[in-house]
Amino acid sequence: MPNIKSSKKSVRTDKIKTSSNTSYDSRVKNGMKKLDRAIKAGDKAGAEEILKTTLANIDKCASKGLMKQNTCDRQKSRLNKKVKEMN
Repeated sequence: MPNIKSSKKSVRTDKIKTSSNTSYDSRVKNGMKKLDRAIKAGDKAGAEEILKTTLANIDKCASKGLMKQNTCDRQKSRLNKKVKEMN
């Protein structure tokens, strides 16, 4: 535990930021997993809905600086490609 007042505060704020960042990150990962399951099940309408929310979550991660923009663009491109290739 830090002794300096500003260090104590930074420990508290880091804890809050870490939990927030983790939730955004897990939203993206869970969305990608749900999308994969929908694609394997052949549910095109469900996959398109999940795709919308997942792309929005990926953009939020990029705007908050949790992921680099190129990483987000690459992931979005791959997910779009998977959904478009569905029958």
